[in-house]
Amino acid sequence: MAATMIKVAALSGSLRKASYHSGLIRAAIELSKGSIEGIEIEFIDISNLPMLNTDLENNGTYPPLVEAFRNKILQADSILFASPEYNYSITALLKNAIDWASRPPNVWAGKAAAIVSAGADFGGGRSHYHLRQVGVYIDLHFINKPEFFLKAFEPPAKFNDDGDLITEEAKDKLKQVLLSLQAFTLKLQGKN
Repeated sequence: MAATMIKVAALSGSLRKASYHSGLIRAAIELSKGSIEGIEIEFIDISNLPMLNTDLENNGTYPPLVEAFRNKILQADSILFASPEYNYSITALLKNAIDWASRPPNVWAGKAAAIVSAGADFGGGRSHYHLRQVGVYIDLHFINKPEFFLKAFEPPAKFNDDGDLITEEAKDKLKQVLLSLQAFTLKLQGKN
């Protein structure tokens, strides 16, 4: 019997060309195509969204790029955030996307979510806690475990020069996050 397919919208909070966070999403997509059945991940580009400005709203409609983004979130069963830590928080890029999709009607509501990050001493972990706080208000339901904080700058190298995840240990941890997100999504949907 085939597994129930869940759709995951994946967002990277980094604009850098060789972003480790975008690399984490690429690795998650690779895992979903190979070693995890029943999960489809789409990398959603948030780099072109205009900064939130309610003057751009018109009788309950949004600019075309924002409408397209909101629709992708609405169609997803769950969300994978790759969240860099900037100044103990989430990036402006990620917060802007969160804010646009929370405008009425809030398209995040009721969805399962997971966070992954890579960084220095705490592996970007402080961004997780701030993102979880934001998630409370917008009615996102985050998996509790496993947590994924990758210390990107400690040897051995975790990423290549293109930002691709290259360590099997980290890929294995990422797979566990995806399996937990999949199970939690199905549980929230009453399918397991």
